[in-house]
Parts: sequence; C-alpha cells; structure tokens
Amino acid sequence: MKPNDTVMDFNERPYIAIWEVTQACDLACVHCRACAQPKRHPLELSTDEGKCLIDEIAEMKVPVFVLTGGDPIKRPDLFELIEYAKEVGVRVSLTPSATPLLTREIIHRLKLSGLARLAVSLDGSNRETHDAFRGMAGSFERTMEAIEWANEAGLPVQINTTFSRRNYEDFESIASLIESKKIALWSVFFLVPTGRGKLEGVLSAEEFEQIFAKLYRLSQSASFDIKTTEAQHYRRYVLQQNVLKKRTAAVETSSRNQGDAVGRAPRGLNDGKGFVFISHTGEVYPSGFLPIAGGNVRVESLSHIYRESAIFRQLRIPDELGGKCGECEFRNVCGGSRSRAYAVTGDPMAEEPCCSYLPKGYVARQASAGASRALPVLHVL
Repeated sequence: MKPNDTVMDFNERPYIAIWEVTQACDLACVHCRACAQPKRHPLELSTDEGKCLIDEIAEMKVPVFVLTGGDPIKRPDLFELIEYAKEVGVRVSLTPSATPLLTREIIHRLKLSGLARLAVSLDGSNRETHDAFRGMAGSFERTMEAIEWANEAGLPVQINTTFSRRNYEDFESIASLIESKKIALWSVFFLVPTGRGKLEGVLSAEEFEQIFAKLYRLSQSASFDIKTTEAQHYRRYVLQQNVLKKRTAAVETSSRNQGDAVGRAPRGLNDGKGFVFISHTGEVYPSGFLPIAGGNVRVESLSHIYRESAIFRQLRIPDELGGKCGECEFRNVCGGSRSRAYAVTGDPMAEEPCCSYLPKGYVARQASAGASRALPVLHVL
C-alpha cells in the first residue's frame, strides 16, 4: 500500500496512530493538551505492552505511527521501541521536546535505531516568541540545532507550528524562517482549547480563513508539504481554490518534495475517522484533543476499540453532524474539528465553531441563538 493511498476504509483502520508514550516533559507549553509534568506516570504502558501495541499497529497496517508525549526522550526504552517497530515493519515518527535532552548524539542514535522522521515544534520566528510559547529559555536555539543535526544525520524533518492569538501575527516571519530550512513537511496546528490551551487563545473563523489563504499560496511554491491539524476545513478551502482555477485537488495539493511525502492524509480524515490516539496509560481516544475514551488497550485490542466503540463509530457518520456541518456539501471531506466542537460546546458532533463557510441553501434555524452566543468569545482580541 502506498503511504498516501486514498482508498483506505477508515471504518476498518486508521491512517494515523499516535501513541503518547509519556506525559513527562521539562517544558511548560502554554497550549499543551497534556499539561505535561516533570516525572513519568507510574502506570505508563510498559515496554512489553508498548511492543504489543506496535504489533497491533503492524497488523492493522497503519501508514503513519507517531511517538509523542510529553517528551518521548524521557522514556529510557525509547530506542528499543523504535528498533522493535522497525523489525516488525512499522514506520515511526517522533516528536521530542526541544530541551537539553535533545542532543546531536541522541538524534544520530534515533536515526540508527530506525526512526523515519523527526518532528520538532516551532511556534515563533524568534527566541522571544517561541520560548515564551514553550515556557523554557533556549528552546528556540535547541529547535534550530535539532533541525541541523537531523539534516546532518540524514533524518527527514517535520516542523509543527500551533497558531493561536499569541503568534497569529507572526505567520509570515515563521513561514519565511521555515522556508530557509531543509524540511519534508510543515504541519500547521490550530489551537483547541483543552489542557493548558485557553478559549481566549482560539482564532476567529475569519482569521482561520486568512491563514488558509496564506498556506495555500505558500503551498504553490514551497519545497515541502503542508498539512493542517484540527483545521479540517482547510480541505474545503483548497477545493474551492481548485474549482476557481479549474484544476483538480489532487494536482493542487501534490507535493514538490517527493523524498519523504508520508504525512499528507487522504481527504475525509478526522478525529476518530482515520485517526486514533493512545494515551500513556493505554486509553484510546479519537484524538489527543478529544478526551472521550473508546476503551483501553490493556483490556481490548486497539482494532476492536477503533472499529466498534460507540464514540469512534459515531464520529464516522457525517450525517449525524450537527448545525451547518451536518448540512454542508463538504462534510465528507471536511467534517470540521470534532475536538474543537467538543471543547467549545461539550458535543463532539456539534458544528465547527471556527468556520465561516455557510453551506449552499443553508438556513440557520436559530439565527441568533446557540451559535451567536458561543462564537463571539472566539472573536475577542
């Protein structure tokens, strides 16, 4: 199977599986979904349990498997887990924290262990903005060093950026800095108000569209791929632009960087729909930003939880989406952020609160009721 195969049945298996190997981390990021802490949890999945999980990932033939945290480097068995994954045919990406633990030696060892991609976070174009975001002085410099060390080791690099009200106006400078680096993918996250992330930090629907326009323009010339996380409506924006240009979405979103193109998910992927998140204690969630567990891998198989649990099954039925999302002609390729809908309304099937698009023929039944009471909060500057 090709990594970006678009005929995957999301009812049967995910395209992306993320395992939060630990919540231990020396950073205190202002947007942290996990509210990471300095020490490891005593009930983390053990090495053997981790290998069993990796066996399931191999059996399900999941194209993208990510080890995240916290800071995965806090786990002493990290290299053993990566080596095991490679042995059983699982391609592994890693998202370490940019702390003094992330050294040149560690990065070279990760490469030798079989790591396929290193993902580092960059949330500001300068040390002041980034370090304030990450809660540690020196994080910006360590991120820049990690990119160079990974290039030196021949390890493909992904940069993750989370946009919120803190760094929204820094977009052009961040993009310019990223363009100066040798990377495979820029993964652009949009804040979900969970964990340390606060509602007042969420961008407005109009600001989402402004960033979409900038990302789309950049995608036409960038040497790297661009994807969004928790901004499923970017797919709608791209399709609209392609219609205007009378070109297909497949042509417009094709990568100019063919060296390591894994990571660009098929259209329609969403929380619980082609995506699964396993917590440090084995709880299985539709997303790391959507805290409704479908089960635990210590009790049931990952495949059973993904295929049969109530929350996962519900999230894969676009006709059950509420509000304008349920009536949107793009609901099968977009569907809106289920995590953000839950964080804002308490209902994972509610409409995306940060989308300005009105479906064709859509008439808001409660013109100034529910939506108008919730959305103004997201527009506060």
